[in-house]
Amino acid sequence: MKKKPNNKTMGIYAEKKEGDFKQVNPGLYVARCYSMIEIGTVEQDYLGERKNVHQVNIIWELPTEKAIFNEANGEEPYVVSKTYTLSMHEKANLRKDLESWRGKGYTEAETKRFDITKLIGQPCMLNIIHEPGKSDPSKMYVKIASVSPLMKGQDCPPQINPTKLLSFEDFNYELFETLPDWIKDKIKLSEEYKMLVDPQAINTEVEKDDNDMPF
Repeated sequence: MKKKPNNKTMGIYAEKKEGDFKQVNPGLYVARCYSMIEIGTVEQDYLGERKNVHQVNIIWELPTEKAIFNEANGEEPYVVSKTYTLSMHEKANLRKDLESWRGKGYTEAETKRFDITKLIGQPCMLNIIHEPGKSDPSKMYVKIASVSPLMKGQDCPPQINPTKLLSFEDFNYELFETLPDWIKDKIKLSEEYKMLVDPQAINTEVEKDDNDMPF
């Protein structure tokens, strides 16, 4: 008995497989700052111009939103981060987010020298959105759209992740090695890191005045 012809077109199909990487859904979340990583002074494009900017990566945990990212660790809170130019200029995103976070502006005296490590351990609300990547619009990335104070009477659960602080004033190489590759690679490009590994490598003064450029 002859087989009936199969009218379905044969093919070999390549499919886009979703990885195990988990992203928190867009929304408004209770969060707590637990980590601050000084990236250092790196070169960046701004309106077609190359400029040296001093950057820091601030990281929050979302204690009410948990998932299993590693079976050995069990449930852990989602974490989100944002990289800022380390500037308290009135147009800088860091200052805008800090003023929104605390619910009031800074005086000029307060902006002269502000220790941002005071933010570690502080709670807030984060408005999180997803946006397409610039180089690959098919990929969606988590973005912190805004930072604001907790609503009146609202609580934030205690900090879950251990505090992490990386600063060039007292560089912690052990902590550095635990960081994701993308941020380690960026730190390695900074003038400060190059000075750490080879003090003779940098013979020119680094431009750190980025007050005329918003992040």
